[in-house]
Amino acid sequence: GHSKADRPASSGSRGQDNPRGQASRGYARRVGGTRQPGRTAAILQVFYSSYPSIEQRREFSLLRIINYPHPTLLRPSKLLKRVDAELHRMVRQMFDLMYSDEHRGIGLAANQVDLPYRLFIVNLASDPALRDQEFVFINPVLSRPKGMAEAEEGCLSLPGLYAQVRRPEKITINAYNLSGQEVTFELDDLFARAVQHETDHLDGVLFIDHLTPTARLAVEETLDDFREQFAGQRERGEIPDDEQIEARLAELERART
Repeated sequence: GHSKADRPASSGSRGQDNPRGQASRGYARRVGGTRQPGRTAAILQVFYSSYPSIEQRREFSLLRIINYPHPTLLRPSKLLKRVDAELHRMVRQMFDLMYSDEHRGIGLAANQVDLPYRLFIVNLASDPALRDQEFVFINPVLSRPKGMAEAEEGCLSLPGLYAQVRRPEKITINAYNLSGQEVTFELDDLFARAVQHETDHLDGVLFIDHLTPTARLAVEETLDDFREQFAGQRERGEIPDDEQIEARLAELERART
């Protein structure tokens, strides 16, 4: 999940001379009625359930953002084939977590809340009042990268850690939204960077995996701190062992993938 850009280097903006007036957010152009052969998102069957089970309600109530090196963050996510009412509630809670004073993020992937689904959310304004700026991308496929740009990135699963990352400046995303509609957007600037960052999460890749050897060495001490915190949580029984985590994720996959 991409943390909010609080410093100029992390904004990914083009500055005040941006002809589209999108200096702080990036530009999105919807490509209507077009399909990209071989690159469209997987077929999604939309199924609505009005009465979630007790187990489903428990699954929803436990959502929280997990930190590196939690195993779910390093595990590739599965394509979603079913969207039910409980998943809608999970997505709403993902937005609420992202907006919280503790996190103040602009993007969040499902595996960052310990869910194995190929789904992420974005609101570049990080403002819950701006519902029209909320985007949900299900089974995203990226294509047509153009240019390269370097900017500072952070991550809600690596709180307080920032580093410069090079990525394509423009990208096209094809995905489904929460209503089951297939959408295609051409993105640039911060929006392009955010969807690349979040799609990486779904593949088990973190922004630190893009760092040069020298840059990675510079953050290794901080990563060691995260590892120590994680080990301590496990010793206190706050985080299950790998086998228990895998069993839970497999059960969730059987429900919707």
